[in-house]
Amino acid sequence: MRILLLTHSFNSLAQRLFAELRSRGHSVSVEFDISDAVTEEALALFKPNLILAPFLKRAIPESIWSRYTCLVVHPGVQGDRGPSALDWAIQNGNSNWGVTVLQAEAEMDAGPVWASETFDLRAAKKSSVYRNEVTEAAVRCGLAAVERLLAGNFTPQRVPGQAHGLMMQADRAIDWQREPTGSILAKLHAADGFPGVADTLFGEPCHLFDAWPEAALRGTPGEVLGRRETAVLRATVDGALWIGHVKRAGAFKLPATLAFPQADALPELLLEGWWKAPEPTWQDIAYTESDGVGTLDFAFYNGAMATGQCLRLRLAFAWAATRPTRVIVLRGGTDFWSNGIHLNVIEAASSPSDESWANINAMNDLAETVLRCDTHLTVAALQGGAGAGGCFLARAADQVWVRDGVMLNPHYKNMGNLYGSEFWTYLLPARVGAAGARAIMQSRLPMTAQESVRIGLYDACLPSAGFADGVVRRASDLVQAPDLTERLVAKRDKRRADEAAKPLDAYRTEELQEMQRNFYGFDASYHVARYHFVARSPHSWTPRHLAVHRDLDWKTSP
Repeated sequence: MRILLLTHSFNSLAQRLFAELRSRGHSVSVEFDISDAVTEEALALFKPNLILAPFLKRAIPESIWSRYTCLVVHPGVQGDRGPSALDWAIQNGNSNWGVTVLQAEAEMDAGPVWASETFDLRAAKKSSVYRNEVTEAAVRCGLAAVERLLAGNFTPQRVPGQAHGLMMQADRAIDWQREPTGSILAKLHAADGFPGVADTLFGEPCHLFDAWPEAALRGTPGEVLGRRETAVLRATVDGALWIGHVKRAGAFKLPATLAFPQADALPELLLEGWWKAPEPTWQDIAYTESDGVGTLDFAFYNGAMATGQCLRLRLAFAWAATRPTRVIVLRGGTDFWSNGIHLNVIEAASSPSDESWANINAMNDLAETVLRCDTHLTVAALQGGAGAGGCFLARAADQVWVRDGVMLNPHYKNMGNLYGSEFWTYLLPARVGAAGARAIMQSRLPMTAQESVRIGLYDACLPSAGFADGVVRRASDLVQAPDLTERLVAKRDKRRADEAAKPLDAYRTEELQEMQRNFYGFDASYHVARYHFVARSPHSWTPRHLAVHRDLDWKTSP
């Protein structure tokens, strides 16, 4: 079928459906929901058999749903209606939730149901639940609905339901002097990603994001007790919570200690070394060890890696390489492995150009440290998504294992035609060939985990269930393998041969010459694109690599 994805933005769910539908032979194009007139123009050009809406912030007008079959993905169970479905479920402490694909009609979320599915609802950030359980259920429901539409023998059924209103900040309000930690954490989880919880820090209004429970430290309820790296700790009546990110009035989301310079005066509540803390706390880099395998987990918010985070992860890796282990696993976070340089921190800098330069060099230093490690086999285990420089930082490891369902964006040009670094000119052609590297960089399209393995970019796609533990078992098998010593020798020999053919410094210098033009040159495309990304500017058009119906020869495109 010809399927038009009508979506507010090309988010993780839209990317996944785009890739899954294309892999099944459907002709798929994307149109951002900018205005009714723009959508009507897209329909006239593409003439779709189906409109599938994975992520909308407004209703589809009658002029469209009355003429086309429009299926809407709703992040709620059958009968649930309203724009804050997942927010209410998380804040109310529901033990299970679901996804429903229903047909658009006059009343929002009230049309006949084409597919639905339920899942256990974790006590976790809304953004994490959306990227994992909601996305997986939505993909299964979306594909089932498409198959049912194709078969032509399915009759969708109406389900009576109850509408829940838009969750307002009054519903999210926190009383630090009276509410228990669990209640506050549920509110912060339910608002994570967007819109955050309106509150105050240091006497100034802001929105709070990225909360983590603290098991040991206590204080006067509401008091900010201290800081650790980029997060601050705030006391509750029965415990404390770490706040990782905030958005000050009129500004954009930033790490808490960067948004509020007042945090510099707080006591430092540092952990000793890199070992994973025995009790719950905020720890963005944590090391564990088992059966000859050292594992570094690094949970950087939204996968963004600022200069300081790159430097600390490099130090942690170098320390891990001194341990009496044989394999080092870089496991990343549950939602993201890495999305490269930290655009929000760069935007906040006094000189975004200089901070961009510092950040990309810190990323390169980290990648080079991994590439030059000759004492261990290294594994990048992607349990979350990766994009831009994060994809190639992962490829610096000897093996890359990626969780089934993870979406990858191994290209840079979507951010103002960035050239990119992280040794991609060394790492990518060696895996997919020169032509394959050009195709990946120019297409700017998302890639599934399975596709990354099929083309040879990454090495293994592992089942989603039990991925983290499965990675450690698989890494333990590498330790026990009889050819481990030979593999380490072969690794050293290859690095020496590659260095003799063309040193890593040469690749780095060539890439950074291009990046210097991006950061300091007359073409401001990167700076403009970064600003709009950070400011969450509304889309003015759909990029042409997504809106294939706007190409003059789209009918001949694969």
